[in-house]
Amino acid sequence: MLRFVLRAKLHKATVTEADLTYEGSLTVDQDLLDAVGMVEHEQVQCANVMNGERFTTYLFSGPRGSGVVCVNGAAARLAAPGDKLIVMTYGLASDDEIGSFRPRVAFLDGKNRILRLS
Repeated sequence: MLRFVLRAKLHKATVTEADLTYEGSLTVDQDLLDAVGMVEHEQVQCANVMNGERFTTYLFSGPRGSGVVCVNGAAARLAAPGDKLIVMTYGLASDDEIGSFRPRVAFLDGKNRILRLS
């Protein structure tokens, strides 16, 4: 049997921009994506710690070292600059894989710099 499991997470990413008129997605600094193994166009689920909103979208790569976390399109109504997001992606794992698998998690500071990786 295959199960959906957490594969990677950006914990408490700070929203730097919200652009209602831009094509829908979530733009994230490429360095952050690389740190946890997320890729451009991958589906993500976002949980807004500040207001409880949850939404699903996909990733766009932002400039390296910029710290950008920009909520685009309709989702920009669900998050504002300064809000904290938990950005998660999932994968399928067999029962045998689940026992040894650990998701990649980046814990971020208020400027979207990595404090710790697990």
